Amino acid sequence: MGEEVDTPGMEAEERNEFMRALLRDVRALERMLDDGRFETGVRRIGAEQEMFLVDSSYRPAPINDAVLGDIEDDRFVTELAKFNMEFNAYPTDFEGDCLRQMEEQLDECLSIAREHAAGHDADIALTGILPTIRKSDLTLDNMTDRTRYHALNEAMTELRGTDYEFNIKGIDEFSVTHDSVMLEAANTSFQIHFQVEPDEFATLYNIAQVTSAPVLALSTFSPLLFGKRLWHETRIALFQQSIDTRTTELHHRELEPRVTFGNDWIEDSVLEVYKQDIARFRLLFGVDVEEDPIAKLDAGETPNLDALSLHNGTVYRWNRACYGVSDNGKPHLRIENRVMPSGPTPVDEVANAAFWFGLMSGFLSEYGDPKEAMEFNTAKTNFFSAAREGISAPLTWMDGETYPAADLIQGKLLPLAAEGLQSSGIDDRDIERYLSIIDRRIQNEQTGSQWMLRSFQNMDDEKGLGERLAAVTRGVVENGSDRKPVAEWSLAELEESVPWEEHYLYVSQYMMTDFFTVNEDQIVDLVTNVMNWEHLRHVPVEDTEHRLVGLVTHRTLLQLFAEQQGDPEALAEDIEVADVMLPADELYTVTPETTTLEAIQLMREKEISALPVVASEDSDKLVGLVTETEFMDIARALLTERLEGLDEADSDDS
Repeated sequence: MGEEVDTPGMEAEERNEFMRALLRDVRALERMLDDGRFETGVRRIGAEQEMFLVDSSYRPAPINDAVLGDIEDDRFVTELAKFNMEFNAYPTDFEGDCLRQMEEQLDECLSIAREHAAGHDADIALTGILPTIRKSDLTLDNMTDRTRYHALNEAMTELRGTDYEFNIKGIDEFSVTHDSVMLEAANTSFQIHFQVEPDEFATLYNIAQVTSAPVLALSTFSPLLFGKRLWHETRIALFQQSIDTRTTELHHRELEPRVTFGNDWIEDSVLEVYKQDIARFRLLFGVDVEEDPIAKLDAGETPNLDALSLHNGTVYRWNRACYGVSDNGKPHLRIENRVMPSGPTPVDEVANAAFWFGLMSGFLSEYGDPKEAMEFNTAKTNFFSAAREGISAPLTWMDGETYPAADLIQGKLLPLAAEGLQSSGIDDRDIERYLSIIDRRIQNEQTGSQWMLRSFQNMDDEKGLGERLAAVTRGVVENGSDRKPVAEWSLAELEESVPWEEHYLYVSQYMMTDFFTVNEDQIVDLVTNVMNWEHLRHVPVEDTEHRLVGLVTHRTLLQLFAEQQGDPEALAEDIEVADVMLPADELYTVTPETTTLEAIQLMREKEISALPVVASEDSDKLVGLVTETEFMDIARALLTERLEGLDEADSDDS
């Protein structure tokens, strides 16, 4: 998506013209393959590092234009959201100390990014999903001001025709709708490239597919989204759903999402990948393509295949086929591995890359082409199992046996990766260094996701969600700055968090999300018992679609009891919740993005003790509840801090 585009949509003739250019590129590619024009005899590797910009509260900082304006380095580019950036490492030959060179480039880029972010009171976080990101951060206001990003959103939204639907189940369940592709911006990744020759592309692409699962299992770093504990690599599910143009109405059709693992092995050539993607996925937009690739070939020149590259950039295979032109003017092919999240540190990322590069180099001699011994659906099942469960995932391997991912990696794949790296001429000390990081991660049972989940779950549940998420994110930033591998990280603690008041700015940071509700046609006796059992003073009333329809309060029940002259039998037998609740049209509500000050002022002015929280100003879906108890907790924390400050001042005076 690096190409700028002029318009978000295309008329029929514009679409047809771009399709003609796309098909010309395919014919030119076929001719180059037939004529043997591709670069051979060299293997190169490369990397793309995506990152989050975070402010002093460890929340997204939408300042990428300002930071990039200060950085005089064309390796840095924008990303979809204003709080994201990307760094493109220079490619290096796959030999000797190339892995160390990759790590040095990544360290350099992070130092540059942190230095210039600091000038704007910000920092850098490397993680697949930023724990502190909120839905309100993912609006079009935070989309980077580039035509191509807005064109992507408009084209995707037009194809889909309805809001985007998200449903991910893990320990918790995540279910939301959104009106744009911006949830894609909640993801950042570490993408690596492996240059291959045309004759070996099909086999190595299949190897890339089958090795994706173990590589993903050990590199997970995205278990939290909006405070929900989901997949170990939630990014896999979120990315697919964030730009999915399919709707639930088409569930009978076997339509493939634009973010895809694929549906079968590759048999012969890279052309299979490109042709499948052209046949399956509609054009999103196009540019006026001036290049005539056939004429260039006739003139002995190498075409850029602009139309093919642009369309390829709008289909998001987890292992993507890439065409490029080397500095020497010769065309080449690469396999881009997109499965790994950003972080936790550059050395962790290069260790993950070393593991994959080693498997890509050693797999064939050990197992041959995987399509001869494994069903494709097995490789696909392994991939999603690894995303859900990390190194605990059961993976079915080439021998037909199923192993926990950790056992498979330690027992079979680390030795195989070492052999592959050695056969490629990688320095022995680098092989030992990077693969030992993987081994230590498994021995310590601490991948990035395991560290994040344990840190989050070890914190006091009585603390606000925002405070816990900020503490985890601060741990990511500070441990990442120390550059120790994640296997050596201590768990994040609440003491690492930012000042407590930063966690109570918005209702979403402390509202109750696990609360009891009733339906309006249930008997009041149920409500009285629930309030008695759980020591509650407010019970929201919702319908079967979780829309707010009313609120039962302790006060209304007391009034009812007085009217019934204390007769509990009457309450049980004759009266329904609808008869005593305060109806929704008489209630005051807030949204998760309402500020604490606004909520307090509303409760004081209206003399109410509870505020139901609805999904948005345009939605009556019940998502939370705030009562005077939460504000008492905030007041208690404020008073405690002030008293401690006075004690410290008295101590200093003495």
